[in-house]
Amino acid sequence: MLRRTGAIGTLVVLLTTLLLTSSATAADRHPGPARAADADCRALAPGAGTAAERAVDAACAQVAAGVWYTWGGGHGAQPGPTHGKVDPTDPASEHDPERVGFDCSGLVRYAYAQATGADLLDGDASAQYYTHRTAARFTAADGLAPLLPGDLLAYGTPADLHHIALYLGAGKMVEARQSGTRLMVGDVRLGGDYFGAVRVDTGTVEGPVLRTWGTGVWTKAQPSTRAARVYAFPGPTTIRVACQKHAESVTAEGYTNDAWSYLPDYRAWVTNIYIQGPAWLDGVPACTA
Repeated sequence: MLRRTGAIGTLVVLLTTLLLTSSATAADRHPGPARAADADCRALAPGAGTAAERAVDAACAQVAAGVWYTWGGGHGAQPGPTHGKVDPTDPASEHDPERVGFDCSGLVRYAYAQATGADLLDGDASAQYYTHRTAARFTAADGLAPLLPGDLLAYGTPADLHHIALYLGAGKMVEARQSGTRLMVGDVRLGGDYFGAVRVDTGTVEGPVLRTWGTGVWTKAQPSTRAARVYAFPGPTTIRVACQKHAESVTAEGYTNDAWSYLPDYRAWVTNIYIQGPAWLDGVPACTA
């Protein structure tokens, strides 16, 4: 009897060990989502301006609160979390209308509104990346070395930037990533469709501020259709214009015009055809060089 009892006990121990090992293996194979609030969400490098650090703090406060990603969230009349919508291309968004939260650009909008007291970055990811409030721009080839906390990281193509996040420093970012998840901190994804970054200028904008029209409008390195492409405006975009000059005549959209405007935030030119206003823009000085 003692031998049989001992054998049974040994068998029970072995079965228990196998079950625990199997469960652990399954957990390793299908790990649950990390708790976003446990991540180190703060400015992780020096050098950022006061407003940028405040924007990071505002976004991180929402992470700590466990706020959800919601498709279309954060785009109400005022910056702040809102109920989301169903994304017809994403089954995971079915509960977004029940949740109050942010999508990627809604979080960026809220963070900088909290930092500055003004709604500086209303719009989607493309509008935020192409903002006229630009202190500096960085391409994907620049990597992370020149970036500071609070810089905006954009993903997509020049004509379709579909995601944006705030850089924290040390290779980390805070983002509203996708339906079914809460706001989170993660590693910056430099591969794939990482497009580049922009540093937001929260000060007073100098120079005439105008707006483009049309879609997929390319800016050029020189005032010529043959010059290298720089950036493409995916849709109507607010721009800061430094000056304008007569150069190559362009015919497009039923118009002909030889006036081009220099956009200092892009270090590029665009034909005046795609700037709302007269052929020669009112209030914009002529370029002297």
